[in-house]
Amino acid sequence: MRIVIAMSGGVDSSVAAALVARSGTEAVGVSMQLYDQREGAAGHGFGSCCTLDDLQDARRVANVLGIPHYIMNFERQFEEQVIGNFVSEYARGRTPLPCAHCNSGLKFSTLLDRARGFGADAVATGHYARVDRDSGTGRYRLRRGRDHQKDQSYFLFALTQEQLARAHFPVGELTKPDVREHARQLGLPVAEKPDSHEICFVPDDDYATFVSRRRGDIQPGVITDREGHVLGRHGGIHHFTVGQRKGLGLSTGRPMYVLALDAEAQRVVVGPAASLENRQLVTCDVNWISGAPPSSSVRATVQIRHRHPAAAAVVTPLPDGRAQVVFEEPQRAVAPGQAAVFYDGDVVLGGGWISS
Repeated sequence: MRIVIAMSGGVDSSVAAALVARSGTEAVGVSMQLYDQREGAAGHGFGSCCTLDDLQDARRVANVLGIPHYIMNFERQFEEQVIGNFVSEYARGRTPLPCAHCNSGLKFSTLLDRARGFGADAVATGHYARVDRDSGTGRYRLRRGRDHQKDQSYFLFALTQEQLARAHFPVGELTKPDVREHARQLGLPVAEKPDSHEICFVPDDDYATFVSRRRGDIQPGVITDREGHVLGRHGGIHHFTVGQRKGLGLSTGRPMYVLALDAEAQRVVVGPAASLENRQLVTCDVNWISGAPPSSSVRATVQIRHRHPAAAAVVTPLPDGRAQVVFEEPQRAVAPGQAAVFYDGDVVLGGGWISS
């Protein structure tokens, strides 16, 4: 069996590669070049995503493991599927989730296609998630990683049965300390390399400046309360996300939070914290991991952000690939553009994009 391993140059993907290689499986390391390195070096608006140093780290790890390593150009796919979506979503007054588009779109859909060129049967990554098969139905299941603090199943909700059948997550059964200890014992040069906690392609975590550079049609607008009273002005709705408190530039005598963004009117609606709570939402482009929606409503826990504690809810499939989520308790700062992912215990039932 031959497996292609996505190697980013970080400790997680490096240990994933080591575990595959040490299992006796034929391993092929692949790193993705996501933008023109000369453009990044010139300061044209890219952050720390897959830098030359990261690609060299991946190559050094492959040398230690004694496996072949290739760098593949994914610049066009990254621009279209991840960066383009990121910019357009902010311009529409939505809060994008680029990691989900990158993980499902690039690291599986595109990489699986390329893996066939290597004669590979599967793709492995360093995600903290797990895949198994339901003994009753034979269908593949996506499950949370053993280390719930590092779990990344939220970003993988769009994976299909075909993709899960060829997906391997070697570090899914490990904790982060376990992964670093494996790296030390194997003498991998990235054992102490720090994790990245920002959107990898945005310099200095400055989303608004990144979007402004790529959109020439940014318009100013007004900040209002829920009744429509104008409280201030702003330089573009891409500066705001639902739930935001800081940076509003208002003097109202009490804390105000962004409640909604109206891209058509270029209007930012603000209000007190209590107004951020919602009992329900609707998602679009829902992917059900089993391959088909349930025939009726299901009880689940639903996660609306990566670090959001999953909350009890009833999920009801709707026509046109949508679903309604009704929570038992109101949830704070439900943001269109983010993902709502449905769980049964640690099993991912599916998920979709919050539309309203």
